[in-house]
Amino acid sequence: MTLSPALVKLIQEAGLRAESIEQIARAAIAEDLNGGTDVTSTATIPDDQFSIAEFWNRKAGVIAGVPIVCAVFEICGVSDYSIAHHDGNSVPANTLLLSARGKTRAILLAERSALNLFGHLSGIATLTQQWVDAVADTNTGIRDTRKTTPGLRDLEKYAVRMGGGVNHRFSLADAALIKDNHVLAAGGVAEAFNLVKAKYPDIPLEVEVDSLEQLRKVVDAGADLVLLDNMSIEECRAAVEMVKGAAKLEASGGLILNNAHAYAKTGVDFLAVGALTHSAPVLDIGLDLRME
Repeated sequence: MTLSPALVKLIQEAGLRAESIEQIARAAIAEDLNGGTDVTSTATIPDDQFSIAEFWNRKAGVIAGVPIVCAVFEICGVSDYSIAHHDGNSVPANTLLLSARGKTRAILLAERSALNLFGHLSGIATLTQQWVDAVADTNTGIRDTRKTTPGLRDLEKYAVRMGGGVNHRFSLADAALIKDNHVLAAGGVAEAFNLVKAKYPDIPLEVEVDSLEQLRKVVDAGADLVLLDNMSIEECRAAVEMVKGAAKLEASGGLILNNAHAYAKTGVDFLAVGALTHSAPVLDIGLDLRME
């Protein structure tokens, strides 16, 4: 079964790829079945029994993942569903998010895969919004990293957007980011910068520095985006004063929600927060079943 045209449209409007969403959904279901069948549902539930499933969030948060939940349901044979809240909505606890009607066996087959993805992505969106809110009175953006779950990067970065965050590069091919290991291999930060600019002059380029001395070198070489690695609040403030707008600055490392505002007030353009994707708590979402 392929995804319905209406769902494909919804996925595309969200800035996602229908082929990727379908692949992730099918992989999740296949993993759950492991080449067999749902033995519990097959033994206890008549094939012709229908029921209604309702998704409720047990805690307040930002919703993300509705298109992938719908894809899981459609692939399991449940195409009659109604979306009560769309991605990006901030909802109080105990809100009906989505409901579906179909064969009970199909709903229960979809349940765990749908909840795993829904809760995970909504957790990312919720945590991202907390960071965004923490710096709301500044001009600093909250950016994600490539510290994502293999196979789920597009969805996790989508969830960051739903929480109000800004995406960093999606892949190694999108943009260059010169880090400490590149600097070591190239013989210096300025040398690494010049090598990348010579080979890929049109690719966006960011340089990681861990000292104000390195910062001066790469800005003088023409860098327009610099990552300040594990610098203190005072060092970030000094970096902003040194650069005076000649390059955008991104603080990374040592950032926690409690010091986000202090770092943002230094005037850096971005805070790079790996925790958005690698450490976001799952938003507690449950599926309640009602018999027809």
